[in-house]
Amino acid sequence: MRSRAVEGYLAQLPAERREVVTTVRDVVNANLPEGYTEGMGWGMITWSVPLERYPDTYNGQPLGYVALAAQQRHYALYLMGAYSEPGAEQPLRQRWEATGRKLDMGKSCLRFRRIDDLDLDIIAELLAATPVDVFLTRYEASRRNG
Repeated sequence: MRSRAVEGYLAQLPAERREVVTTVRDVVNANLPEGYTEGMGWGMITWSVPLERYPDTYNGQPLGYVALAAQQRHYALYLMGAYSEPGAEQPLRQRWEATGRKLDMGKSCLRFRRIDDLDLDIIAELLAATPVDVFLTRYEASRRNG
């Protein structure tokens, strides 16, 4: 089901920026395991675990798995699934380096200026690798250890 709020967000973007965001959004939607839902949160397109499935979050908001935003000077893809698993970020960095592309990434935020800066196959594999149950198990473990 398409979200009106997401469609509104896309409609307000200039055509070139909308095309980039739509391309990445399509990759996320095509590779996301069942159980995550798309919506808007914090001014970004978000994919999260719905509160109906997991209401016990630290802030009362759905537990975010991925988010995508068109910032003023770049785009940002937040990969909380990579951040939630200790050591999961390292293979991502190694695979990215092997592509010859520059990786501009913070803890979970992958920043890019053009669609060609991304390796969409790596992103697709990363997203597909974490079913909701696995993500929730990691989240609960981080709360116990944090």
